[in-house]
Amino acid sequence: MKKILVMFSLVLLATAGFAQTPLKPVKIDSLVTVSLPEKFTKKDTLGQSIYSGNAKYGYMVVIRAPNAKNNEPLKKERDLNKVLQDYIKGIKGQADGHTLNVRDTTIGHLKAKTFELQTDQGAGLQIRNFIIIYTQDVTYTFEYYYEALHKDVMKDEYKAYSSSIKVSPELKRTDQYLSNAKGLSPTAKIGIYGGGALLIILIIVLVVRKKKKQQLEQA
Repeated sequence: MKKILVMFSLVLLATAGFAQTPLKPVKIDSLVTVSLPEKFTKKDTLGQSIYSGNAKYGYMVVIRAPNAKNNEPLKKERDLNKVLQDYIKGIKGQADGHTLNVRDTTIGHLKAKTFELQTDQGAGLQIRNFIIIYTQDVTYTFEYYYEALHKDVMKDEYKAYSSSIKVSPELKRTDQYLSNAKGLSPTAKIGIYGGGALLIILIIVLVVRKKKKQQLEQA
């Protein structure tokens, strides 16, 4: 996750005017493909592959970052949620921006996280749309960066980019976390345990009253 600093340095290179170019499918690896501008560039650095290219309204970046070899398998969905939330916090901290519209989505069989990051370094509001896919072996980051003044015209371009992300049917939820058992939520646990305690108290009260009634009848 610390390597995502590279992504922001690449974004800073996109200072020239955006050129209108069609998108074409690109294989990120044998399991993931996405459509990028025809004149995209690819760089391999620090063990990760970075694809980037200018479109008409936005700048597209895809990062394929292998996870640590000693990475422990995630056990449950809540473990995946924590990893993704930590990832978002890391990006937010490095960019000194504000995250908006954080939500879950599904790509193929996999759970993904999407969010928007807004920053202003004095040159106007800049917006980055992120889609994060975590698997046991690799984390994929898809970014679409654009100036706020293009907000009303970039939607179709971003939709074409984001909807082009395809993952192999071979990738299952078990490639993200091992167990589909969700367990009880904290609210449910409070309700169950609290309700159980209340039931026990009620039984005790009824037993005590019954004993008192019996004692009075025998007196």
